Amino acid sequence: MDARARLWSEEADMEVKISGLEADAEAKVSFWYYDEGEQVEEGEDLVEMATDKAVFNVPAPSSGKLVKIMVQEGDTAKNDDVVAVIE
Repeated sequence: MDARARLWSEEADMEVKISGLEADAEAKVSFWYYDEGEQVEEGEDLVEMATDKAVFNVPAPSSGKLVKIMVQEGDTAKNDDVVAVIE
């Protein structure tokens, strides 16, 4: 694969990140609405997260295939952690 193809491939993958948490706060993944390999549409709820203060959904930032779940159900994530990758 040449450098241009590699660059395009990396740009085609969309990282799903957690944001908006208070400093040093963590959110636990309650459950994923989709499994790896399934198609998702931009704006659809992708994962339910919970903190000690709230439960919230993280929408898909783009349409595509959910290729990798980085944070499993029951595990926690902080601001800017990548929880999934959409291709």
